Amino acid sequence: MIIDRVEVETINSFSKSELLKEVYGLIWILPILTLLLGITIEVLVIVWLEREISASIQQRIGPEYAGPLGLLQAIADGTKLLFKEDILPSRGDIPLFSIGPSIAVISILLSFLVIPLGYRFVLADLSIGVFLWIAISSIAPIGLLMAGYSSNNKYSFSGGLRAAAQSISYEIPLTFCVLAISLRVSNSSSTVDIVEAQSKYGFLGWNLWRQPIGFLVFLISSLAECERLPFDLPEAEEELVAGYQTEYSGIKYGLFYLVSYLNLLVSSLFVTVLYLGGWNFSIPYISFFGFFQMNKIIGILEMVIGIFITLTKAYLFLFISITIRWTLPRMRMDQLLNLGWKFLLPISLGNLLLTTSSQLVSL
Repeated sequence: MIIDRVEVETINSFSKSELLKEVYGLIWILPILTLLLGITIEVLVIVWLEREISASIQQRIGPEYAGPLGLLQAIADGTKLLFKEDILPSRGDIPLFSIGPSIAVISILLSFLVIPLGYRFVLADLSIGVFLWIAISSIAPIGLLMAGYSSNNKYSFSGGLRAAAQSISYEIPLTFCVLAISLRVSNSSSTVDIVEAQSKYGFLGWNLWRQPIGFLVFLISSLAECERLPFDLPEAEEELVAGYQTEYSGIKYGLFYLVSYLNLLVSSLFVTVLYLGGWNFSIPYISFFGFFQMNKIIGILEMVIGIFITLTKAYLFLFISITIRWTLPRMRMDQLLNLGWKFLLPISLGNLLLTTSSQLVSL
């Protein structure tokens, strides 16, 4: 059998193209793995910071024995939860009991797809980025409700119902605040466009100054969405033992523990993107390198400095939320719902109507 030279080249080109497709497929996985590694490190840092800040506020000694300054304490706790026995309720719904924590974690992890950490450093720059985050974050309470229902425990079920009621109460004001920014201030729902719209006037161009009422409502709603004190009614220790996670142990309990800190990290990053200018900051670092004709490293420098600025602003919100948790007392359930429905909802709706009315007047 004689094979033509053209056929051989065709076969070789086909095999090379298939190899390139496989290589490209592996390359696309690298940013996702890098993001997951960064998220894991960030959660460990947040846990360590909360323990140190809470210890300073209460004038006591924080973690200091596991590693230098107690840095390895969070890793030790995570390892303990990983190898701890996974106990299942005998009369519970085991499939729902196992799926609940996974749904909560996956819904929060998907929110990182639309968060720009730096200039052109985002996994998915979608035109509906902020609304995709709101839609995805609304799935997490379903996992909490499944966990409470499947535990066959009245305390767990009560905690799951509280989590669903609290999430619905505070998602509506939060959505109105996002609408006010995307419709009037930025004219876009893309997270990248929202950040770039704030970069025209430097520090004075932040949406914090354009939407101060929306910023306060968004801040309070974000803390309630994260179920942080004084809004941690779904898992109030004194009232419900541990809420929807009463029957959980081992790695499943660790997933719920991870959800609370992931949600806090996502909320702090979105506060930075929506109101604090994201990666933008008025520092003339590009002109310095341009003077020495170092244009090749400007792109890398912009990305690194942008990530640093974004995380610095996010950690400012984290510090505020941690301080609030360890200083304010817990609210009652009726006070929590009244705050959401009777105060934050009318204020956010009025802010949205005022913003759109100003847009119509400007036309």
